[in-house]
Formats: sequence, C-alpha cells, structure tokens
Amino acid sequence: APAAAQPVWVDDGIPVPLTAQPGDAARGRAVAASRQQGLCLLCHEAPIPEERVQGNLAPSLAGAGSRWSEAQLRARLVDARRLRPGTTMPPFHATDGLQRVAPAWQGRPLLDAQQVEDVVAWLLTLRE
Repeated sequence: APAAAQPVWVDDGIPVPLTAQPGDAARGRAVAASRQQGLCLLCHEAPIPEERVQGNLAPSLAGAGSRWSEAQLRARLVDARRLRPGTTMPPFHATDGLQRVAPAWQGRPLLDAQQVEDVVAWLLTLRE
C-alpha cells in the first residue's frame, strides 16, 4: 500500500502507514529508549531493562501491542490530542496548534514518518 501523504484518521486510528517502507522494531525500540529522540521513558515504563530510570506518569508500554491495534498505536504517536484533548503526551508527528516551539523545531515534527512507523512496529511486538 502506498504511504499516506497526510495521516488519514478513521475513527480512533490511522490505518494507513505513513511510509512505504515497513517499520523496523529494532530501530523503534532505539527511538523509544532514546533520551534525545522519543523520550518515551520520561513518562512511560517499558520493557527496556537496560534503561534504569523510567517514568510512571503514563501507562506502561508493556503489552501495548495487545491493548491497541496498529492503527490506534499510530494515531497515539501522531497526535494523541485528537483522542484525548488536554493530554500531556506530545504530538510526535503533528505541528499544528503548538505553542512555545523552539525556532529550530518550527514546522518540524518531533519524529519523522519513518520513526513513527518504527516505534509502531516495536510497540506491536510488546504482547505481555
């Protein structure tokens, strides 16, 4: 399937991948664990044992692949505000409606389309 130019929402998910290249779970895990890129562990706990300091402000990512579909996971990464207005989870692949954005990041998403697909691929491996 060709990649969506702009994410197309269907109900509470984005069923069409953002890239033509499938996500890579190993790269996605690295993005999630990164203190420079995903910052997932700032708020979430995840089965990444080598990262000793992990957050507890948001649901654990353990079992995420069982709790949510691929489309739902993609939507949460792209822009969780669409699902839960007022959420503290940043929109990782949306640039609209943001305030106090550093000049270097204006008009740029936190994660590019391939990084989103990689993180989705990793989250789908988390089954328990």
